[in-house]
Amino acid sequence: MNFVKKIFFFYYDGLKNMTNFGKSLWKLVVLKAIILVIIANFLFPNILEKYFNNDAERSDFVGNNILNHK
Repeated sequence: MNFVKKIFFFYYDGLKNMTNFGKSLWKLVVLKAIILVIIANFLFPNILEKYFNNDAERSDFVGNNILNHK
């Protein structure tokens, strides 16, 4: 537990003592990550889940297409 505390305070102190510019950059990074996750869910839907009922069918389809790809 002491190890986890050390890691937490390492990051906590680092973020607390960061300049305003650094904090602004981290906010931008987090915002971009959130936007990318939202966009990815719309652009890349889970098509395999739509066409196959279980994981075995999905894995067979993917495995056959990877092995037979030309």
